[in-house]
Amino acid sequence: MPTRHTTVTTTIGDLLVVADGPALTGIYFPGHWHPPAAGTTGVEVDPRADELFVAAAAQLRDYLAGSRTAFDLPTAAVGDEFQHAVWGMLREIPFGETTTYGALAARLGDPNLARRVGNAVGRNPLSIVVPCHRVLGAGGSLTGYAGGLDRKRTLLELEGAAAVAQARLF
Repeated sequence: MPTRHTTVTTTIGDLLVVADGPALTGIYFPGHWHPPAAGTTGVEVDPRADELFVAAAAQLRDYLAGSRTAFDLPTAAVGDEFQHAVWGMLREIPFGETTTYGALAARLGDPNLARRVGNAVGRNPLSIVVPCHRVLGAGGSLTGYAGGLDRKRTLLELEGAAAVAQARLF
């Protein structure tokens, strides 16, 4: 199976879903900060004719409907060693919980890496499936999200994240 893409319509907008062979390589929002480079998404396919896209669409819709808390999809994001380390930590953040860029940097052994962590989080090509929306700024502020802060807030509210509930009190 070559590189290919499709569009999945969801409650938070149309998502560009990209796969290479048997694995997803990207899920992008409209206006995504770091979209795939032109010509790298392969041919457009009917999402109903590709088993991987059928599964991805179903799981994304179930998640957005509140009936799924984790994803079971093969992925193969392209990135450097540091990015993969950060993206691995993102996968470990439980549904409904949040962390900060600084906390992730500290887990990597150097709190001064927070900006570099933020850059890696921002370049996560597998939005939602690799939950970069669960990373907050210092003090729990909603900062930076490749899909926009409104979508970040929506995803955190969907998960019942305490950080969003507390922010609404003030």
